[in-house]
Amino acid sequence: MDGTQVSPSEETHAVSNDVVHLCRDVLAYSRERDYTGWDYVDGLSSEFLQRLPVENKYLNLAVQEGIKRAPVNLRPYFRVEQRRSYLGAALFAMANIDMYRLTRDDRYAREATDLVSWLDSEQVEGFSGYAGGGHRHPIQSLGRDTASTPGESSGVVSATLGAEAFLQYDEIFDAPEYAELAHSAAEFVIEDLDYTAVDEGSHINYIPRDTDAYTLNANALGARLLVNLYARFDEDRLLDAAREIMDYVASKQAINGGWMYMDPPSASHLSMDNFHNGFIIESLLRYREVTGSDRYDPTIQRAREFYREQLFEPDGAPNWDESSTYPRDIHAAAQGIIVFTELGEFAFARRIIDWARDTLYAGNGQFYYQKRRFYTKRFTLMRWCQAWMAYALSTYATANEPTR
Repeated sequence: MDGTQVSPSEETHAVSNDVVHLCRDVLAYSRERDYTGWDYVDGLSSEFLQRLPVENKYLNLAVQEGIKRAPVNLRPYFRVEQRRSYLGAALFAMANIDMYRLTRDDRYAREATDLVSWLDSEQVEGFSGYAGGGHRHPIQSLGRDTASTPGESSGVVSATLGAEAFLQYDEIFDAPEYAELAHSAAEFVIEDLDYTAVDEGSHINYIPRDTDAYTLNANALGARLLVNLYARFDEDRLLDAAREIMDYVASKQAINGGWMYMDPPSASHLSMDNFHNGFIIESLLRYREVTGSDRYDPTIQRAREFYREQLFEPDGAPNWDESSTYPRDIHAAAQGIIVFTELGEFAFARRIIDWARDTLYAGNGQFYYQKRRFYTKRFTLMRWCQAWMAYALSTYATANEPTR
């Protein structure tokens, strides 16, 4: 050190520039591949499996889960097709919008324009309003005899992220047609996801189907979608519905401050996993930001303490859930960057960035999937790794922009 004093604004600027360069590299890696790649549960896209004359549920599950869980990437050997993810495209669109905000580089504007146009053209049809887009590969579940058809349905996560991309694009580039498309997503949430009043508030389904089990983070995301639409269109019905869903979610917070994945908890093998808890906190913070209400402040405070103390290590490493350290997942790291940025805890968000770069960064804009206890899954899933990290880094960088 030469003893030169750095002002707080200069320090923030240095941090922001450092992360901006990393985000540029992540977007460049992804752009060069047209935002296409492998996805989390895409094993049924295997060319060899598709050639079989018959379909078998248990063979499907064996291939799908075997590829998903393998310590090395088996997808090239099974000839799994690389595709563009709808969710990933929404995240990449928002990251490009953020980078345009920061740099005013028209390249990012062009990329954002192309991506939101693609999101529009590839949305699923047949619902009461904008419903996002489904997975672009088949998925086999235990509850079905055959695999799903790619893109046959969608859910609240896809609708929320797609609508956020449209709203952000409209904010920067004055495209009201995309804002109106996002606006119609409210009807998808209320009508197609079976918005239903209960004692604790109201809940919705994850996807358009009958169920007696409810995904808590999906409910929070649905409320966030309605809050974002309220911020744009100032319709009280949107805020009322969002508050009812948030009341339900808040009522399911455990005494330790976290949320189980499902209500009832027995409906899923997942417990209080990292990034789904992060989705809930981010959604509660968005409600507070838009409304100025302190309605959920005690809920947020308990959640923040649980999230930081139980789901992250002091060095920024993400834990899997409240009882398991491994795997340390890049998606959990990305969501942590977003949440702690939104909380204003920039130093800890930066600590997570540094952990991800030190542990799961391959260089040249490429992030790996997971750190296991004794090995690392050294392959890249375009949505899970690249899109989430691009969006997390751009969120952090714009929040640390000196002019803001």
